[in-house]
Amino acid sequence: MCAQATEPPDAPLTAKDGKLLLHGKPYQILSGEIHYARIPREYWRARLKLAKAMGLNTISTYVFWNVHEPKPGVYDFSGNLDVAEFIRIAQQEGLNVILRPGPYACAEWDLGGYPAWLIVNPKMVLRSNDPVFMQPAERWMMRLGKELAPLQMSRGGPIIAVQLENEYGSYGSDKMYLEHLRQILLRAGFNDTLMYTADGADRFTKGNLPGLLAVVNFGLGDAKDSFASLKAYQPGMPLMSGEYWDGWFDHWGHSHETRDVKQIADEYRWMLEQGYSVNLYMVHGGTSFGFMNGANIDKGDYHPDVTSYDYDAPIDESGRPTPLYFTLRDVIARHDKALGIPGPPAVPNSAPTMAVPQFPLTESVSLWKTLPRPVEKETPVSMEVLGQSYGYILYRTVIARPTQGELKFERLQDYAQVYLNGKLNGTLDRRLHQDKMPLDVKDANTQLDILVENTGRVNFGSGILTEWKGIRGAVTLAGNPVTGWTIYTLPMSDPDTLSFEKANGNPAGNGPTFYRGHFNLAKTYDTFLDMRSMKKGQVWVNGHRSWPVLGHRTPAHLVRSRPMVEARREHRRRFRSNGATRQQAPGPEQANSGWSGTGSRTLTRTGQSSMHTDAGSQLHPGGPARSLASAER
Repeated sequence: MCAQATEPPDAPLTAKDGKLLLHGKPYQILSGEIHYARIPREYWRARLKLAKAMGLNTISTYVFWNVHEPKPGVYDFSGNLDVAEFIRIAQQEGLNVILRPGPYACAEWDLGGYPAWLIVNPKMVLRSNDPVFMQPAERWMMRLGKELAPLQMSRGGPIIAVQLENEYGSYGSDKMYLEHLRQILLRAGFNDTLMYTADGADRFTKGNLPGLLAVVNFGLGDAKDSFASLKAYQPGMPLMSGEYWDGWFDHWGHSHETRDVKQIADEYRWMLEQGYSVNLYMVHGGTSFGFMNGANIDKGDYHPDVTSYDYDAPIDESGRPTPLYFTLRDVIARHDKALGIPGPPAVPNSAPTMAVPQFPLTESVSLWKTLPRPVEKETPVSMEVLGQSYGYILYRTVIARPTQGELKFERLQDYAQVYLNGKLNGTLDRRLHQDKMPLDVKDANTQLDILVENTGRVNFGSGILTEWKGIRGAVTLAGNPVTGWTIYTLPMSDPDTLSFEKANGNPAGNGPTFYRGHFNLAKTYDTFLDMRSMKKGQVWVNGHRSWPVLGHRTPAHLVRSRPMVEARREHRRRFRSNGATRQQAPGPEQANSGWSGTGSRTLTRTGQSSMHTDAGSQLHPGGPARSLASAER
């Protein structure tokens, strides 16, 4: 049973007599989760306006440690990572903020938001009170406090509550670890705000601390039982859902997750009628840009998440309100009216879209011609050991004599393509538990290349402790050790540095290849990349890596053209990890919503050498037409 929650004396939001009070007056939190890092900065305000127009009074957001401290002691709060500005915009739009600083986030985000450089240290135990972990965690939290502590409501900002850790009761029960984190948050300046913990209905005793308010996380259909458990745990305290899962995330190779609108609306209405506070997870999911998608381990099976974080949320990935949005808006409006609260503002118009006609990818370069300076190792090491966190890594060696047998890896993560003298021999996929393949080396001194892709680190459960990427441990061929490796780190962070050549026919040959094309625009609007003709690879628009793709099951993808590009020449690059085929892609007719123009963009892509965009194609992988989605790996 939980003791009475205690708040700092100056906290604007308090928990007393079974109610949340804001400045001493009853306050029911109607919140929605939005992650700043999953939305282009230029659209932050538009998404927050939609949240406000839905009737919400609060937004909740995680802070992802890994994007802010990409290297130890190197911090980045610029551009799309300016979380303080995101919070200030929320305040300008009339929204309060719940801050979830972690340092663990989960959120279907690579390694749950932890920087990959943490796991280089073999003594590192994540989510533990071990000093090896807590020292960098404290350094990070203290730095974050400089950015965000001044934005607490007690100091004129909109932050009304701060979450301690995240669903820790589903992971462990070390109260010394939780208390240590609590003290760090207080020292970091978060000492004027209500602090709370969030857990599943059966995990409060493990994840909560005495004196802290507990809230409960659950999915569709579980509201009554979950709140009953929370009430039993902390009688006489206000009740809140820290995450009400109004949708779900997608895995590669699976159908798009959807939920029943009426069922959500009925359950949400019931919660509001009881006076409970609710945080919709998500109100808008957005996109896990770059290589930031996470993964799950389920019964021993590895399931990487897609780049899209649409989540079947009220506001879809492209920033457009869905039927669920309008249904929940009506529920909130009726609830507020009964309480004498003014209705929400009008729903803003969605951003216009455009179609870009067919255009060729006229330049290409083989990956083999772009390799950086290598590192020599007797046995393979993971990318983290070499200072790399994301992307690909290439392992090369020479097989001295003809050999026939099984090529086997002690540990390979996650997706590997095996080449003999530049010719693809086969692939290995962690999703399918593949760690070996037959190999027939016919000639002496045959070059063996193993190109490994990091398809996303596990973000939930104990799997986070073993998420090294690349090859780790022994490699054998016909039972004999394979040694003497030349290793190339390929983070794929700056395709603009590549030396492209004109693509005449198929000059890059077989194997992994980059392609680049250009198109002109006078004005920019949202559009969707039609990736259905592409095989496996990655896509960049003007240097922004947007999506990994796998063509035969790939739908259209949203390109947020306005923030990514200006009205000028644009570049699209693609990297196709398994070679090239044709040079021209079909393109739709100009959309009625229209694009006009001439100015140019560049695409870089790892895949087939043609492309078009569509103003209207909104498909989900393996599922029915609905809103936006992402491709399959």
